[in-house]
Amino acid sequence: MQILSPALILVACFLNHVLGGAIPQHARRQPALPTPQLITLPLKRFQTMPKDIHPQMLMQQYINRASKRLARMTGREEPSEHQLRSEIHKRLYLLDGGSAPSLSSSGSSFQDANTRLGLAVAHGHGKQSSEGMVNNGTAISSNTTMPGNATSSGGAGASGNGTGVSPLDIQAANNGGLTPANPPTANNSLGLAIEADDVAYIATIQIGTPALDFRILMDSGSADFWVGSENCQSSAGGGCCLKGNHTFLGPQSSSSFVSSNTQFQVTYGSGAVAGTLCQDQVGIAGLTLNNHTFGVATAESPQFASSSVPFDGLMGVAQSSLSQQNVSTPVESLSSNGLIPAAIISFKISRLSNQLNDGEVTFGGLDSSKFIADTLITIPNVNQQGFWEGSIDAVSINGADSGLTGRTAILDTGTTTMVIPPADAQQLIQGLGGTCDTQQCTLPCTTNSSLALSFGGSSFSIDPSDLLILPVQPNDPTGDCVAGIQPQQIGSPTQWLVGDVFLKNAYFSTDVGNNSISLAQLS
Repeated sequence: MQILSPALILVACFLNHVLGGAIPQHARRQPALPTPQLITLPLKRFQTMPKDIHPQMLMQQYINRASKRLARMTGREEPSEHQLRSEIHKRLYLLDGGSAPSLSSSGSSFQDANTRLGLAVAHGHGKQSSEGMVNNGTAISSNTTMPGNATSSGGAGASGNGTGVSPLDIQAANNGGLTPANPPTANNSLGLAIEADDVAYIATIQIGTPALDFRILMDSGSADFWVGSENCQSSAGGGCCLKGNHTFLGPQSSSSFVSSNTQFQVTYGSGAVAGTLCQDQVGIAGLTLNNHTFGVATAESPQFASSSVPFDGLMGVAQSSLSQQNVSTPVESLSSNGLIPAAIISFKISRLSNQLNDGEVTFGGLDSSKFIADTLITIPNVNQQGFWEGSIDAVSINGADSGLTGRTAILDTGTTTMVIPPADAQQLIQGLGGTCDTQQCTLPCTTNSSLALSFGGSSFSIDPSDLLILPVQPNDPTGDCVAGIQPQQIGSPTQWLVGDVFLKNAYFSTDVGNNSISLAQLS
């Protein structure tokens, strides 16, 4: 066999290149191309769930990663590590179910749904600082008393005695459920049942044809009204409330139900829902709204979908300018339809440990039997977005001025605790004899220390028992307790979120027409 020399091989390669390049493209032999077809490949779900991380914490980690990724994609500044850690810390305090991680380095087992944060996320980029006084009006209704200027302290039924957390509260925290309210004492009123250990307050209304009872969380920190849809799904998987102790709304249960294609979504401090708007008959304290527009939730986070949640929906009674549904609140609709004299709603919030069960919500006015007439004060709402926010005149600890000035309070019946900026929280808690860092505050369960907030020249004291949530160690009700004041900046550095810890100690009323807030000492 003759072996070609290297020179001949190079010549052959050159000729092949030249001749090949001279052949027209269309004349070259090409392999037949296959006919274009749709190709589908399976995507296998791959999931690893760390056993030592609560699902809510894991979700926040995903959200943090997504926030950084979105910032990079849009050319915006990435959130700082401090901001991302703050969101993780927020999850620690707002866990609403499951075996949450400990809240104390000493081994706290304060877990589960012991607090609720009902504040809705506002339109735009979140809550802004208040921008001054608005509409300096006075709330007047069919059965109200004119404002006075008395200064007093404490509400009826004060129960702080330094003996530790009430066994009733500990039992209710473990068992959950509702404590029924006594019948209301005024017209156009509903009793407010107590969820667990004063976590939230629930009224029963009627919806549909035939009318069915729905248990509704009453929330002054949001402006959307919704109940679960018949085809509701939980974001945790499966249907809402698989055990069947929730009532749902849709065409199968109500012949007057009218659906729409208009979608809505509401995100709260803890939990979220999404669904579509509908129209149906709504009965509130004997008053009927015909073809009222509100939401049916087709998707609920576990904070609402879980079978352990003792309510079927939520009624936001802030101003409708805050509404994600862009519809009037039930209070505003009752007023515009002439069913109540004014768009006023009033609350008497009760505490479980007193066993009075006298919580009540009144539509269209104030129940004068619930408060001391000459202590009623009215202040302007200073919030521009629709929240109910008042200026705090002064904050005192054990009767002494704390020196904190220029603060405002969003008054929110849907939030269990007081959530205030960390520096303010630390100052208050230390003055009350407790400890506080940027993540958690605790107080001695036997505290007799008092805290008072002043609005409109009147001071309203918080009962010492309301400053406590639950013992850090469940078996030690006289040790340290998780405080009813927790550190978190929810808006500007001077903006506080003030929930039921305070509102259990005052009669609370709001007036949409005059854009005002009224408070009074409890009778």
